Amino acid sequence: MRKILFVVGEASGDLHAAGVAAALQRLRPELGLAAVGGSRLAEQGVELIHRDSQLGVMGFLEVLRHVPRHFLLLRRLRRMMERGDFALVVLIDYPGFNMKVAAAAKRAGVPVLYYVTPQVWAWGAGRIPKLAQMVSKAAVILPFEEPLLRGFGVDATFVGHPLLDRALNMPTKLEAREALGLAQNLPVLALFPGSRQQEIDRHIDDFVATAKELQRRRPGLQVIVSVAPTVALDSERCPFRLVHSASLSVLRAADAALCKSGTTTLEAAIADCPLVVAYRTGRVSFALAKRVVKVPHIGLVNVVAGREVAREFIQDDIVPKRIAGAMVGLLEPESRQREDVLAGLAEVRAKLGLPGAAERVAQMASDLVGALR
Repeated sequence: MRKILFVVGEASGDLHAAGVAAALQRLRPELGLAAVGGSRLAEQGVELIHRDSQLGVMGFLEVLRHVPRHFLLLRRLRRMMERGDFALVVLIDYPGFNMKVAAAAKRAGVPVLYYVTPQVWAWGAGRIPKLAQMVSKAAVILPFEEPLLRGFGVDATFVGHPLLDRALNMPTKLEAREALGLAQNLPVLALFPGSRQQEIDRHIDDFVATAKELQRRRPGLQVIVSVAPTVALDSERCPFRLVHSASLSVLRAADAALCKSGTTTLEAAIADCPLVVAYRTGRVSFALAKRVVKVPHIGLVNVVAGREVAREFIQDDIVPKRIAGAMVGLLEPESRQREDVLAGLAEVRAKLGLPGAAERVAQMASDLVGALR
């Protein structure tokens, strides 16, 4: 029997795909599931034909270093498609690789469901006609993406953001602090330097320096650092406690957070944690990105809001004393700055849809597969 193939590029995609796989197993237990993925998919009993939840890399030059590995994997997937192993390909994010997988599936006559689609709104509309040609259906997670893609002929449906499902079991602030062993009567700052080692290397020193400056201004400030389970940091470089695989709990416990741009900023909105966004990439990558990025904000929380809810510090603007100055008001319980940011985060939450994205995507996949023989 032919199978459904999931292809993910990084840990977040592995998590989103695992939710869809679990929903599919409830909806259509007779379907076979295979994946290019990681531990989350494996925990759902999905057959891993290539185990790698860290395919994703950031930056133009960084991607080039991974081309040979991606080429070999793509060739293997193409051969499996051509011999009829798959009834459907479900792609999650990571367009640098997954758009090539979509093209291979199109040539092999295999339908494609793209979940968490390429951020064409950031890079310009030039890629959308290609997406329309190669993708059978698109499940989008940001509200403005559906009308944008449909305007170019993509069969797109807004399914809500998958983070909302995780938010259903969020602890209260008191519960989160108790679970993390934090004092209830002292302020807490959370640092989110990134999920990839290259992101962490570029951010951690300035994030730590910012935290130390805030501790100088707010004695008693507790600092915790949220990182992926595979990340280890030298205590001399990062003297603060590391917390693994508990980002929403960390955000619930915190009074404010310093986050690298990306999904973490939406997690902060869901957890109702005021934040500041900072991001640095390689100089060449940044120079190239400036030529093609079409949106005024880099933090997803600001992109969804359509305005700057959270202050942003990019590249050379990442100066610890300046960031600390932008954050100190967020640590004041009744400051106007804190209240304004919290109001903006409430607007963002309202735009992210309703829980149940995985179930909706699973139903779309089931409809595309139909009855397998």
